[in-house]
Amino acid sequence: MDLFERISCDVNVMGGKACINGTRITVGMILMLISEGTSIDSILDEYPLLSVDDIAEALRYAAWAVGSREEMFVTA
Repeated sequence: MDLFERISCDVNVMGGKACINGTRITVGMILMLISEGTSIDSILDEYPLLSVDDIAEALRYAAWAVGSREEMFVTA
């Protein structure tokens, strides 16, 4: 996963879920907090191992993951 310097996927860490390097903080957890309206400042206070750049990369990773699975739908 050379596209993302701050994200790693290791089957021995959180079952292979995408995590911020060196942590057990998953991209999914960051997305859930943001989707629930948690501010970035609050996330950084709650998880001091994270940086603004980690959160930004988690969002980029999520956009990439969703975008790489898009399918073109053709209407008849």
